[in-house]
Amino acid sequence: MSTFFAGLDWASRTHAVCVIDERGTVCKQFDVAHNAAGLAELQRHLAACGKPPVAIERPSGLVVDTLIEAGLTVVPIHPNAVKATRPRYRSHGAKSDATDAYLLADLLRTDGHRFKPLMPQSDEIHALRALVRGRDDLVATRVQLANQLRTLLESFWPGAAAIFAEIDSPIALAFIERFPTPDSAARLGPKRMAAFCAQHAYSGRRSPQELLARLRQAPVPVCAKLQMQANGELAHGLARTLEPLVEQIRLLTNRIEHHVASLDDGRILMSFPRAGRVCAAQILAELGSVRERFDSDERLAAEAGVAPVTYQSGKSRAVSFRWACNHRLRAALTCLANNSRHASAWAAHIYAQARARGCDHPHAVRILARAWVRVIWRAWIDRKPYQPELHRAAAQLLTATAG
Repeated sequence: MSTFFAGLDWASRTHAVCVIDERGTVCKQFDVAHNAAGLAELQRHLAACGKPPVAIERPSGLVVDTLIEAGLTVVPIHPNAVKATRPRYRSHGAKSDATDAYLLADLLRTDGHRFKPLMPQSDEIHALRALVRGRDDLVATRVQLANQLRTLLESFWPGAAAIFAEIDSPIALAFIERFPTPDSAARLGPKRMAAFCAQHAYSGRRSPQELLARLRQAPVPVCAKLQMQANGELAHGLARTLEPLVEQIRLLTNRIEHHVASLDDGRILMSFPRAGRVCAAQILAELGSVRERFDSDERLAAEAGVAPVTYQSGKSRAVSFRWACNHRLRAALTCLANNSRHASAWAAHIYAQARARGCDHPHAVRILARAWVRVIWRAWIDRKPYQPELHRAAAQLLTATAG
């Protein structure tokens, strides 16, 4: 271990840094700005102290990337651990960036063996993570705008929200752009509807007559003409905003599917039942390429938030939901688990058993995801795709069912 330890309290504009020696004495304390000059100054100060390990409360970001690129050991410490440690140093509730920087450095000095340093991921994983997280953020924006558009349409023209299955589908957005109010669609008949569907390559199974019936059967709220026009303009604007967003998500999805299929680890995750390419990419982006990061499936399950937290004291024992975890990894693993029960008899059996015990759907899916984590971790460690015949629990269930 180094004879010096550094703590960095991250902020959006200025970072507080503290360097201490092996006895906990402050050797250097300074602030650096979050810009090119400040990060260069940070590297110079730490290099002058012999490049000590740096404790920080976040595992990613520009500062973390800069420190790793400079050859420094970065140790992420969860904010909950830092918060729980504060009473060791002071009884009052005061908090400052400088004291938090010292706390991080001293926590690294006294309990550094409890935390794992960050290990640099491959360039392919960095690229995949950027694509996946960017797409997830765009999807969240799309859902928000689509909900806003649906709520608006239901307030003055519910038929336009009901005519197609998805309000944010390309043809639904094109329809709202072309017919933003009931008056604009007053002369819409079967022939014009058929021409519109053909123009936008409608691939649904409903005939123009059925689509028109959906449009006409919806209730029409009483609305003043000026208000109707204002709502129509707003609906038109939301549809125009959603249209390029939906297209960019489609392009990003294609890019992600191609990228994950070109990676060995991507093909391993795609081999699981109903994993798909996007879900496999989401798992791999958070899992990474460093095998040493997860030395057991229990650690991976805890990181993914699919293993509960147990509180026990004397005769009291409680098991609760795990809040502190990688939420993106949990969402990806539970998505895979939920899809897999439709293609794997073993997964369906695990899910059915959980429901029979009284678990609701999300809880049952997390239980199934925990079971899959054992298999995923082993396949990932061994660098081998999933093979149902080698999955003993699945093979035993299949034999029992056949018998």
